[in-house]
Amino acid sequence: MTKTDVSATPWTALRGLTPARIALGRAGGSLPTAPHLEFQLAHARARKAVHLGLDVPALQADLAGLDLPMQTVASAAADRATYLQRPDLGRQLDEASRDTLTGPDGDCDLAIVIADGLSALAIQSNASPFLALVVPMLTRMGLTLGPLTIATQARVAIGDAIGAALGARMALVLIGERPGLSSPDSMGLYLTHTPRPGRTDEARNCISNVRAAGLSYPEAAQKLIFLITQARKLGLTGIHLKDEAEPLATTAPRRNFLIE
Repeated sequence: MTKTDVSATPWTALRGLTPARIALGRAGGSLPTAPHLEFQLAHARARKAVHLGLDVPALQADLAGLDLPMQTVASAAADRATYLQRPDLGRQLDEASRDTLTGPDGDCDLAIVIADGLSALAIQSNASPFLALVVPMLTRMGLTLGPLTIATQARVAIGDAIGAALGARMALVLIGERPGLSSPDSMGLYLTHTPRPGRTDEARNCISNVRAAGLSYPEAAQKLIFLITQARKLGLTGIHLKDEAEPLATTAPRRNFLIE
């Protein structure tokens, strides 16, 4: 089939504003070959991101420049297959991790947890450069930080158990989000005041789609610092804490990366 066999669409000009699958054209009653193959490739990338394991030694090497103590823990999900089928186990620490998890002498203001989640690729790509930007900001705020805790086969709520064990007043979980067909490397940030087992999602604030092609590191950092500042003032996070941070000034047009 030649290019002249593909029916044009008046929406074609909008494709430059979003990676969403719009204005793909039509070849008879079907998609043209190129967008069909692109969809299959995006689907394969998303599946790979879900099943890919986290390279913990490489991540530790990337994080070494932060000059913070590090420790690794694992969830109660023994392997990736169990993790994907049993979300409840991904929210719990395994017995060995509960026994060995240690924090600083006394409590700390913030425990930072780096969790593979549903996209280890997102963490491998984004966690280190984002924390390189944010940790100095947190230090300048006068916050005491617990050790960086890398959690494997982990869901968001594992940060509650880790934060409680470290005596943290807040827990920040960096986690790989469920891959989309245009975003296999999206990282989410979850902030919880007074973390403890049994906390539910209404008690958290989420900053989503942190990646090079989504919410930039400076934008995400600004939102996070705003939420942490307000959480300390109000003594809470979640549905009663609204993200009212001023947007960063930018001359570049914003693109919607959330439409699939």
